[in-house]
Amino acid sequence: MSRFYSLRFTAQILALLPIVLLTGCSQSQQSAHNQVSEKAIAAQVSESESVPNAIAQSANQIISKSNHCVETNPFDESVRFALRASNLAQNARTKEDWDEVARQWVQAVAWMQAVPPRSPRRSFAERKVVEYMRNLTYSQQQAARSRSVSAFPSFDSELFDRQLELYLSYLSTVGTPDILIVGSSRALQGVDPSQMQRSLAARGYGNLRIFNFGINGATAQLVNYLIREILPPEHLPPMILWADGVRAFNSGRFDRTFAAVLASAGHQRIGSGIRPQLAQAQPYPTTCHEFPALCVARGSKFNFYQAKPDITLEPIMADSSADWELTDLVYRPGQQPFNLTPISLDNIDAQGFLPLSDRYNPQTYYQRRPYVSGRYDGDYQSFNLQGVQARAFDSVVAFTRGRNISLVLVNLPLTEGYLDSVRWSAERQFQDRMTYLSRQQGFLFIDLSQRALTQYHYFVDPSHLNRYGARAVSQKLVAEPSIPWPRRN
Repeated sequence: MSRFYSLRFTAQILALLPIVLLTGCSQSQQSAHNQVSEKAIAAQVSESESVPNAIAQSANQIISKSNHCVETNPFDESVRFALRASNLAQNARTKEDWDEVARQWVQAVAWMQAVPPRSPRRSFAERKVVEYMRNLTYSQQQAARSRSVSAFPSFDSELFDRQLELYLSYLSTVGTPDILIVGSSRALQGVDPSQMQRSLAARGYGNLRIFNFGINGATAQLVNYLIREILPPEHLPPMILWADGVRAFNSGRFDRTFAAVLASAGHQRIGSGIRPQLAQAQPYPTTCHEFPALCVARGSKFNFYQAKPDITLEPIMADSSADWELTDLVYRPGQQPFNLTPISLDNIDAQGFLPLSDRYNPQTYYQRRPYVSGRYDGDYQSFNLQGVQARAFDSVVAFTRGRNISLVLVNLPLTEGYLDSVRWSAERQFQDRMTYLSRQQGFLFIDLSQRALTQYHYFVDPSHLNRYGARAVSQKLVAEPSIPWPRRN
């Protein structure tokens, strides 16, 4: 951590305080979603009011903290960190740059939250904490969006690239998952690893590792490619839970997602025999941070405490109501002239799951979007359960059987209103075929198209589950007696 200048602000710093305190981080542009822009996080400080070089150099020196308790004004400390974060954000470009910006906002939040409850500044400080948290979130998002220099070449799918990077990081941090969830965006949003872990633990299957590698638009061809060509062979899980539905197995439509992957630079690297690998561990830099520390001095004006860190591998659910930038990930092979539910990549949790809180209401949903029947739905175009997708599925079955990996295929639920005559016919053919193949080839087929799971409040749109539906599906799967859940020694 950099050495920070004296707690007594110079006249030049005091001149900057009203800018940070009263105006916060101004925005030069405000999108329709009120997204915090780069200039919103970087407080606009004019050249005539910029921090002198001497102070900036002092702020970059390593501090040496004493062990004795020193009375500190948390409000002023927070402002120092906020000002530094704003200045750093002006020129932040790389993942490392945004990491440092985020670290400064973390400390600004911690110090501002330490303003005592009875302080006359407390109410104002609480508003600044909210503002600083928004800036912290934005800087974290920018860091996440900035690809590492050593990252594998792109597969021309932002979600695929992010999920792959997250999965490799998961392997390095947590280890090989016991259960790997694969499939399209229906799997990404429809199976909750954390809920599944809790439900399995309650049934005696404790400490299981579960990761959701859902990819929007994933078909049987893409899942086969992921399992056989992308995943490190030494880190294959003992169970693969493939959650999806009939659309992923229709060979009659053009597989746009898989075609894009085959044309990508990432596939060229795979074709040369190089798979994505875990990054080499780097030594941790020596960094000093300043936080409100345990300090209860007799007669002290401020009493601070330091809470014990709460370390858990279980992610906190993201709030899908947050007004962040939305990326449209709808897969429309038929080029339907409307958008379904846009999703934000920033809400994906540490286990690859995308929790969405919106509840589907057909009366309001179709006021904003036209209804498209199955006859004109590109996902059901030239419906055919044979062909390239069937061969890809057979390849997955043979691959998992040869490596003693349990394969569980889950047919996720759909809303009743979505299943018109065309879609219902395709659904029945799919159920019958998978029931037959499961007996012939030895994988397990679980059909979750029961009426209890088709209720509208479980969905975010006609065919994608929300977080409540994902929770119900996960609980239903755990209660399924035919699934041979793995056990950890």
